[in-house]
Amino acid sequence: MIPEAFAQITVQREGAAGEAWLAELPGIVEGLLDQWSLQRDGDVLHGQVGVVVPVEGDAVLKVSFPHPGNVHEPDAFEAWGGRGAVKLYERDDARYAMLLERVHASTLAAHGGAAAAIAGDVLRQLTVPAPDGLPRMSDKADEWCEELLKDAAELDHPLPAVVVDQAVAVVDELCRVQPETLVHGDFHARNILRADREPWLVVDPKGYVGDPGFDAAIFLRTRAYYLFIDDGLVGAELLRSLQAELDEFAAASGVDADHIRRWTQLIAVQASFWGRRHGYGRARSGSELDELVRLIDQVAIHWTT
Repeated sequence: MIPEAFAQITVQREGAAGEAWLAELPGIVEGLLDQWSLQRDGDVLHGQVGVVVPVEGDAVLKVSFPHPGNVHEPDAFEAWGGRGAVKLYERDDARYAMLLERVHASTLAAHGGAAAAIAGDVLRQLTVPAPDGLPRMSDKADEWCEELLKDAAELDHPLPAVVVDQAVAVVDELCRVQPETLVHGDFHARNILRADREPWLVVDPKGYVGDPGFDAAIFLRTRAYYLFIDDGLVGAELLRSLQAELDEFAAASGVDADHIRRWTQLIAVQASFWGRRHGYGRARSGSELDELVRLIDQVAIHWTT
């Protein structure tokens, strides 16, 4: 019922609370299968925060760890109504559970050069008015400013002052007042999956009220990683490819290219400092982390004007 890898990452991240939830998880799943009259139809899968149980009828039962970051996922799916995202059939908020449309395991991360245009078209479909009750990204502005200035002062880094100053300016100019739009919040290529009803559909939204430019920037930040790791691009070649993908994404999504660039500059500076303090999911220390931090530094500097 519980994949060993999922149990390990849950306990590492959540400690005793994770262990307690994992002990209850088989009973939670069985109760939901009974509640919604479902029959299992395949092996249990998992992501970072939840298990996915395939069930008959081309659907999956998803149960997530009860964390504030997972609260508004079903709200986002309801607002989209299947437009650019998997359909939501049932929800049990008390148990952080949903019955969702089934999609394939293949993600956009493996799709190569056309990924930016595909993702931009998906984001265009997701750009809808936000429902009531979602957290606002604009509420993060003060925290982001404080963190940028604190990190710039405390960390040993090569970013020129103008790069940090421009990131702070982006917070002041773009983050404090944002449109009443539903934002995915974790819009990267591994959360865009192959589907039958549409070519590509998103999963795992966080659900915010905010600026679609943020989602675009998160996508491009992760694309820089894939261009480096998968395609071996570095230096000027990587930056040229990333610029081309930004332009393709902007054309497909309808979001202004310079607007996306400014958001991406901010996200890159934040990621540079985060990596120095915490590492990244796939590189906590060592030479790989050093290379990734240098890559993010290059992006932050390149898109500073």
